[in-house]
Amino acid sequence: MDELKKLMAERLRSELQANTRRHFIKSCVSGMGGLALGSLFLGCDGPKKTSGGIQLSERDLNPLAPMAPPLSPKIQSVIYLHMAGAPSQLEMFDYKPELLKLHNQECPESLLEGRKFAFIRGRPKLLGPQAKFEQSGDSGNWVSDYMPHFKQVVDEVAFLKAVHTDQFNHGPAQLFMQTGSPRLGRPSIGSWVTYGLGSENQNLPGFVVLTSGGKTPDAGKSVWGSGFLPSVYQGVQCRSKGDPVLYIEDPKGMSRNVKRKMLDAINHINEEEFQTYADPEILARINQYEMAYRMQIEVPQVMDINEEPDYIQQMYGTEPGEESFANNCLLARKMVEKGVRFVQLYDWGWDAHGTGESTAIDLGMKDKCREIDRPITALLTDLKQRGLLDQTLVVWGGEFGRTPMQENREGKTQRFLGRDHHVDAFTMWMAGGGIKKGASHGQTDDIGFSGVEDKVSVHDVHATILHLLGFDHEKFTFDFQGRPFRLTDVEGEIIREILA
Repeated sequence: MDELKKLMAERLRSELQANTRRHFIKSCVSGMGGLALGSLFLGCDGPKKTSGGIQLSERDLNPLAPMAPPLSPKIQSVIYLHMAGAPSQLEMFDYKPELLKLHNQECPESLLEGRKFAFIRGRPKLLGPQAKFEQSGDSGNWVSDYMPHFKQVVDEVAFLKAVHTDQFNHGPAQLFMQTGSPRLGRPSIGSWVTYGLGSENQNLPGFVVLTSGGKTPDAGKSVWGSGFLPSVYQGVQCRSKGDPVLYIEDPKGMSRNVKRKMLDAINHINEEEFQTYADPEILARINQYEMAYRMQIEVPQVMDINEEPDYIQQMYGTEPGEESFANNCLLARKMVEKGVRFVQLYDWGWDAHGTGESTAIDLGMKDKCREIDRPITALLTDLKQRGLLDQTLVVWGGEFGRTPMQENREGKTQRFLGRDHHVDAFTMWMAGGGIKKGASHGQTDDIGFSGVEDKVSVHDVHATILHLLGFDHEKFTFDFQGRPFRLTDVEGEIIREILA
């Protein structure tokens, strides 16, 4: 490692003597990138190859090569279902009969003092649950009539009833939930996982993103970005409508042979650039070109759900050729079946403020639940019947919860029923390998305002996911800007109560 740094420093000094100011700046940046490259060599085994005097391992030449985690893993892959906009836990999984009794009464001042809400002003009224609940399965966990199919698989999941966050606006809260920080620039959890484990299928990305609901999350594509990790680890967005990946087909008249020669020429130029500047992003660029070339063969086949039997299509409620959450759930199963490490689904449209019929918790939200209920049930059932659930972790949740008070923008009661953003308590669940089936961890108060027992944080959720993948979240780090960074920052505890 010391010899590598000395080599880079000597090369940089010799080039700076003859470079212009612009080249000086470029070399400085690349020199720092070269030092960052050294961090990629830590823990890399296997034969070494030389490029411009720098010894490279197979991991450096193929950053998505599969790697064994440092600890014993319970799972091999993750499917993360994020409901962008934040669903109301009070209409889905957190049953509060006391809140129903207090419906339409003025909210106690004690709940409002010293608190900030996104839109609530003045003194709102309490809003009872708009769904009917019943205890389901052998576990007896509460599920509302908004999710009738889900009751069939409720015994497979472990609920987290008292998750809390400190971000009440969508963009920062989504970033926090997906990257461990409310600010831009941190790697997403899928990027961390593929950086640590690589991919089992070298013809597919290790981290795939699927969206539905007509829009991307409020935080944009940064929620699946690689941050300061090499860009090869960022999520690759695929589509269930149209071409699965934009520009995946070559222009008319270009054969695979011509494409191969073109890539070889480009890679040769990039290799020479790497020998000059030792910038790890150049290696990432080479690998991304090669991955795109291989994806042209495998992605169209994996993304084609038309070949699935009719009973599977009916079970998920798919709409071949359309963008839908159901299609994406089926694609997620196909992806993990093919060895994709992390599949992220974002479903937009859960911002239930009651500003109109589509955002009312008794109308629009009920429709949204209808869109996800059957596909999620099918996903868990399908993974289980194929023997994949024991090696896959399925995570469900939003970026925060919803208030037990009715939203009253400008201090006025709205025509439609809605709930404001709420950071103190919301529900998530996990299912799959290493998870205690039918568990329910955490409890909120009688109206669902605050967690009163076994509260967990976003960092705790991340620590638990990494633990199941075989990582110690406190030791899984990446050096950047002079210090080691980790997904859980300086916090996080494994939620052992939901582990099998």
